[in-house]
Amino acid sequence: MTTIPNASALPVTWWKSSASGAQSDCVECGIVDTTTVAVRDSKNPTGPAVLFGRDALSAMVGAVAAGTL
Repeated sequence: MTTIPNASALPVTWWKSSASGAQSDCVECGIVDTTTVAVRDSKNPTGPAVLFGRDALSAMVGAVAAGTL
């Protein structure tokens, strides 16, 4: 896992889930390359981003959805 200090410096298009609606407490994701996804806090677009491998991010989201994380 890698942290980028300024998420806005990444050459990605950020998006958040359509289920988040107008809520401001969201994370945003951006595809960095074929194996890496960046995640940042939507309230702080120039703050840090964490880079995850796609498999690791998928496993984390699955664990959160299952209530095991």
